[in-house]
Amino acid sequence: MISGGMAEMADFLIDGPEQARTTILLAHGAGAGMDSASMTANALALAGAGLRVVRFEFGYMADRRTSSSRKPPPRAETLISEYAAAIDALAWKGALIIGGKSMGGRVASMMADELLAAGRIAGLLCLGYPFHPIGKPQQLRTAHLLGMKTPTLIAQGTRDLFGTREEVSAYSLSSAIEILWLEDGDHDLKPRKAISGFSVADHLKTLSDRVSAWAGRLTA
Repeated sequence: MISGGMAEMADFLIDGPEQARTTILLAHGAGAGMDSASMTANALALAGAGLRVVRFEFGYMADRRTSSSRKPPPRAETLISEYAAAIDALAWKGALIIGGKSMGGRVASMMADELLAAGRIAGLLCLGYPFHPIGKPQQLRTAHLLGMKTPTLIAQGTRDLFGTREEVSAYSLSSAIEILWLEDGDHDLKPRKAISGFSVADHLKTLSDRVSAWAGRLTA
């Protein structure tokens, strides 16, 4: 059973309508906090589509705000209890989707099926999933994704160094997983407009529209 830990977490950042039918809980990536430019842009775009978006920080990242030391991120699996604690502390109405950016989404993915079976969540949203470490495509982080039962949407840039479209297309992922490919997007889903013809605003609009429609199907 997944249970909440005792680690202290930063306050929630909440965007979107309080009475939204769906709440999305997002954790940050390994190197930047919940208020990073990427996390903020994604949260505001999703909130603009009528979703309630809640962000939180793991303890090691929250500690960086009050300490001069930069404690490295712990192994993803050791953060599951902290994510569970965030869910326990969160008040929401309607459906709950968990997820996050990069490492945050990976942590959520490790606990999603158990939470789905318990009736606590409706789905999983990953913003730039770290399929493998940069430069080490043989070290896949996909074993638990092969049999994933939780309805999952992964938004991934086609040139993401943690998993390009060419690499990911060769993986055997669960049929419960949908991937939204954002053309020329990097790990922050940002395209190079001069090369792709798409702007950051274009991709944020595509992301918010797709997530809103996907969440609507899950909660219909």
